[in-house]
Amino acid sequence: MAAVDVVVMAAGKGTRMKSGLPKVLHRLGGRALLAHVIEAAAGLSPRRVVVVTGHGAQQVDEAVQGFAKAAGLAACQCVLQSPQLGTGHAVQQALPLLPEDGTCLVLNGDVPLIETATLQALVAACGGERLALLTVDMPDPTGYGRIVRAGEAVQAIVEHKDASEAQRAINEVYTGFMAVPNRLLRGWLGRIGNDNAQREYYLTDVVELAVQDGLTVTAMKVADRVQVDGVNSPLQLAELERAYQLRGARALMEAGVRLADPARLDVRGHLACGQDVEIDVSCVFEGEVSLGDGVRIGAHCVIANARIEAGALIRPFTHIDGEKLGVEVGEGAELGPFARLRPGARLGAQVHIGNFVEVKNSTLARGAKANHLAYLGDATVGERVNYGAGSITANYDGANKHRTVIEADVHVGSNCVLVAPVTLGAGGTVGAGSTITKDTPAGALSVARGKQVTIANWQRPVKKPRA
Repeated sequence: MAAVDVVVMAAGKGTRMKSGLPKVLHRLGGRALLAHVIEAAAGLSPRRVVVVTGHGAQQVDEAVQGFAKAAGLAACQCVLQSPQLGTGHAVQQALPLLPEDGTCLVLNGDVPLIETATLQALVAACGGERLALLTVDMPDPTGYGRIVRAGEAVQAIVEHKDASEAQRAINEVYTGFMAVPNRLLRGWLGRIGNDNAQREYYLTDVVELAVQDGLTVTAMKVADRVQVDGVNSPLQLAELERAYQLRGARALMEAGVRLADPARLDVRGHLACGQDVEIDVSCVFEGEVSLGDGVRIGAHCVIANARIEAGALIRPFTHIDGEKLGVEVGEGAELGPFARLRPGARLGAQVHIGNFVEVKNSTLARGAKANHLAYLGDATVGERVNYGAGSITANYDGANKHRTVIEADVHVGSNCVLVAPVTLGAGGTVGAGSTITKDTPAGALSVARGKQVTIANWQRPVKKPRA
């Protein structure tokens, strides 16, 4: 099969989005629309990918290389279409980068749910020697180019504004995806004109030119319309978001994941699940998240960039955000409800983090517990430590962060302040209400608080009556 050169149309303004952001950079499933398209194209191992930019070109150009890297492509090349004179004119800007050999696959940067398998079938239909179009039947085809056939053979694509009443009654429409030999495309683009209602150069005119040249034009109809649905408004973006999430939810359930309600799941990145994973309603997963065998996720959790090992229980309303440092939750650990793990949190096996406990850039060894209303920041916590309610590590002095070390089997009482840098020796106990500013010895009881004073028969002040 001939080499594939991909051209992605991404020059449109997206007026109906009513946004300053270029349309192709709006997000679906946590990633830009254009990123989805480039990922689908990457599955073909193309020789090159050319993105045609226009409105917001600088923003799109800067984003494209990141999308290409994430998709495993060496690079994408961007070409500017200015002014925008139609789809045919857009592809003309890419022609200097397309060698004579090979097949040009034309994609749309605002159609994010196209699948690699569909693109592979379209390229195969082209076969390196004919024009192949991707079409779909629409109940209401208003605004789309109609497929005009003579029997099974495609004769032309007629844009809605230029179509007759009879042609507007046709339900089969062109999706904006085509595969065509580069050598033929080059000749046809040199012959198209702009004698139409929009005074634009339509890429679809190459169909009529192919017919004039006596070549076969084949049309491959896609049954799954969501693959070719584009985004032109916030409403359409929201509709595609739900379609995308439901597609992902079905794939998870087919792999054995138990979802309480597939309509109430949002994956905005990549979610990998082991066996017997259970996920309750209204959970959001962002970035790279891995759930081991038997993990249970309670309702309304938000989890980003985290690895959660087998048997862990994440109770409702827990928030885990690993950002760049990531978060690790050990085997059989229990979190929440209402717990928060921030970047750099590393929890060992059987660790318990309870309600309204925050952990940041800290390591907790096997069996450590912080069950209520506590903060652990920049800390190293040993095995079986019990960290009391209301206790905090004072890790920031206004300029620098300092580390707290709590060795194995330490018991920290309620409402303590550990002023870093400080080390609590193994097996020690810190009395409730203490402010610890110095290292404590192993096995000792350390208490640092004001002496209690009692004044007998003390009377509270009484307000004086107003004059």
